[in-house]
Amino acid sequence: MPDALLPSARINLERATVLVLDDNGPSLDILSQVVSGFGVKQLLRAETVADAQVLVRTKTFDLIISDVQMPVTDGIEFIEWLRREGGETNRYIPVILVTGHTRASQIRKLRDAGSNYVVAKPITPKVLLERIFWVAREERMFIECDTYIGPDRRFKHEGPPPGTDGRRKDDLPAEVGEAQTPNMSDDEIANLMRPAKVQI
Repeated sequence: MPDALLPSARINLERATVLVLDDNGPSLDILSQVVSGFGVKQLLRAETVADAQVLVRTKTFDLIISDVQMPVTDGIEFIEWLRREGGETNRYIPVILVTGHTRASQIRKLRDAGSNYVVAKPITPKVLLERIFWVAREERMFIECDTYIGPDRRFKHEGPPPGTDGRRKDDLPAEVGEAQTPNMSDDEIANLMRPAKVQI
């Protein structure tokens, strides 16, 4: 995971347009107040995924913060829809999911849906601001393939997990074999072996 937010870090959210989605009225109020407290002037609220989809189709956002557990259509289905059908202006935007279920399997499921970050309930302004700051400065590539659309699920550039061959065309094998071609020609090697000329 990224490093903790430095005390000196600053981010200006006055011009950001943020969508907050939560089916629970009091939770939506709290989340909206927290986000407004960060200086966000253009804050739109939605209590259902259907309402959020209407907003996504008609307005361009800089950030979406969504609850996960909702009836009928949940936050996972919403983000999967967003990544595939949210339109060119919104399908790539950062999404922070808020959840009360923090089992590792659930977090992986949220990551695999295409979220940028997950925040555990009960939320605190400090943690949420850290996630927003990380989203603003992160440089992860956006991946699009048949089975996944969203930010690169690897936070570190260390290749595939140990013991696996990787699934990407640019993943190198876990074990490096013998060189297939020499790194240098015989002439280049000979030049390196000659004594250096020193002028006095």
